[in-house]
Amino acid sequence: MAERRHGAPAPPTETTIRSADWDGREISGEIHHRVLFQDVDMTELVDHGSSFEECQFRNVRFNVSTHTDARFLNCVFSRCSLFDATFESCKLTGSVFEGCTFGLLKVEGGDWSYVGLAGADLRGSAFRGVRLREADLSGVRLEGAELRRADLSGAWLREADLTRCDLRGSDLSTLDPREVTLAGAIIDPFQATVVAGALGFDVRD
Repeated sequence: MAERRHGAPAPPTETTIRSADWDGREISGEIHHRVLFQDVDMTELVDHGSSFEECQFRNVRFNVSTHTDARFLNCVFSRCSLFDATFESCKLTGSVFEGCTFGLLKVEGGDWSYVGLAGADLRGSAFRGVRLREADLSGVRLEGAELRRADLSGAWLREADLTRCDLRGSDLSTLDPREVTLAGAIIDPFQATVVAGALGFDVRD
């Protein structure tokens, strides 16, 4: 069973949806609480404002799905595929991803605070204007990805690979450049001052 960053176990599920075909479905405002989704095909699902709270998704295919104003609160995603999935203005506070694939994932706005993405391969993904406060991003691979205008205050980034990652506009105040790979990362002038200060430079005009 997955554990949160601070050690709290995932809550138990109470009902199960197994091997269902939601491919191409359009849902709006649905509410699911403590549901286990097992081997469900959500490819090209269009989701408007649905709520999934304390749910578990195991081997669920979210490929090319679109989620707008949806809520996935304290959920666990295990061995799921999120290729080319889009999350716009969604709230995923406290959710954990384990062994998932993410190619071309797109996240626009929303609140992903306290999310567990440790070790995730997010190469080529795009996170824009997302709140990632105290998210566990340790060991993530973000080579060539976008992490722009993101609130990373308190986020764990130890051993993250940010090679060629576009970080412009993001909060890097808690980033320790000695603990991450930053080769070719794109930052703005203000961030350059923050990084220089973290390395012990005395920055002056």
